[in-house]
Amino acid sequence: MHEIKLTGMTCPSCASHVQAALAQVPGVSNADVNYPKALARVEVQADVSGTALLSAVTALGYGAELADAAVRRVQSGAAEDGLHVAILGSGGAAMAAALRAVERGARVTLIERSTLGGTCVNVGCVPSKIFIRAAQVARMRQSSPFDEGIAPCHPAIDRGALFAQQQGRVEELRQAKYASILAGTPGITLIRGSARFESQHRLRIMNSDGQDQTIDFDRCLIATGAGAAVPPIPGLAQTPYWTSTEALESEQIPERLAVIGSSVVAMELAQAFARLGSRVTVLARRTLFYREDPAIGEHMTAVLREEGIEILENTQAHRVTHENGEFLLQTGNGEVRADRLLVAAGRRPNTGELGLDRAGVETSAGGAILVDDQLRTSAAHIYAAGDCTDQPQYVYVVAAAGTRAAINMTGGTARLDLRVVPAVVFTDPQVATVGLSEAEARAQGLKPESRTLGLENVPRALANFDARGFIKLVAEADSGRLLGAQVVAPEAGEIIQSAAIALRAGMTVTELADQLFPYLTMVEGIKLAAQTFSQDVAKLSCCAG
Repeated sequence: MHEIKLTGMTCPSCASHVQAALAQVPGVSNADVNYPKALARVEVQADVSGTALLSAVTALGYGAELADAAVRRVQSGAAEDGLHVAILGSGGAAMAAALRAVERGARVTLIERSTLGGTCVNVGCVPSKIFIRAAQVARMRQSSPFDEGIAPCHPAIDRGALFAQQQGRVEELRQAKYASILAGTPGITLIRGSARFESQHRLRIMNSDGQDQTIDFDRCLIATGAGAAVPPIPGLAQTPYWTSTEALESEQIPERLAVIGSSVVAMELAQAFARLGSRVTVLARRTLFYREDPAIGEHMTAVLREEGIEILENTQAHRVTHENGEFLLQTGNGEVRADRLLVAAGRRPNTGELGLDRAGVETSAGGAILVDDQLRTSAAHIYAAGDCTDQPQYVYVVAAAGTRAAINMTGGTARLDLRVVPAVVFTDPQVATVGLSEAEARAQGLKPESRTLGLENVPRALANFDARGFIKLVAEADSGRLLGAQVVAPEAGEIIQSAAIALRAGMTVTELADQLFPYLTMVEGIKLAAQTFSQDVAKLSCCAG
């Protein structure tokens, strides 16, 4: 007779599933699961190991422990009631999961190897948007559409003071949104150190003081994020290049900055540094934003060149050296010299040192953990969320994934719906997209029809004396159903959510054109773009319905 203590069951049906799984283990003559007591009693005819029984239960996603082992843990003071969830990381996905898991009755051990709060608050969203906003203010003081009436100036840039302001806000948010919340949540235990799987239910944690410890868990969430991907350019590793982390932590604005990359982080920081005084050269392996609708890259290339940024398209560095404080990049289009080099060529999941093979967790060739829409990995009791997975690397996706993973680790069946995911690039003008581009629609076998509205047709843009950009809507030709939107505009990030909601609701462009949008707003451009499918908006009055 074996007695097994069970965790994670939320209803009698769960007990029935466990009982059926135990009964199918070779050598088991009878299995009885008591749901109220969370206990299984298993009679065996042959020499059936406890490990085989535990595996049958954990394969369903429930926690299991031989009763005598549970008694020993209680006697030693090592056990507490409730499902034990281990979470690797302390960023957006980890914190969302930890709080929801505790709310649902679990006890949580949060393991963080570095700075509390992960990428977004420390070295990503928060500091980058502060830096970008400061650069935008500097640009507006130097040049704006109202220079004839408001005299421009050449502001003195004190990057040290700006950095202090930036980091002050970062530390404030880290304390308010992470440290204080953890301190006020007794169900979460924070351990500092690097975790590695020893088995499917055990982690070894290497602490900074050299003292290792192991913890056993019922469920585990991997939320270790991602770091900068560094291309294998000869000589690059031997130079003091920047990633976005070092760029945002620098207290100096370099006179000359070279940027390797052509997408979100590269373009956001390239423009910000240029506006704060750097002479910037961008090396784009193809064209800017080459994964997006071609009109986006073409428009942003023109805007950035107009601001004085040199953009070298179809250009790669073949070798990088650093001598006497100067970077030398050798390319097929000649040499590029700079005082600093920013490498912003994408991100790579932080999964290489976790010992995932010991836990039975599968990854892609690039190291991303493969998960389903319930955030389950290939190991039934181990989940993953955030930038370490094969899902979109946006903090709002990350947090939603963490919450749903916690629900599922504690017996729920929540799914993460990624059919409508808006995205924003915080350049100026901003770039925002949702749904399908024309090319993506065709690739899916659809017949798309599109309209592009220049911002000179949007009254608010005219009132702002800033008509840079466009709004493009993609619809299904036969039905008129909205398929996607691409927006380049100073407030594109504020505009795109209206398109996302319309997309989620399955609206047609006719229905979208019929909605009431407030006048003088930039988001009214969505309505006007929808109207272009049936009429010439240039011939309408200012606020024609």
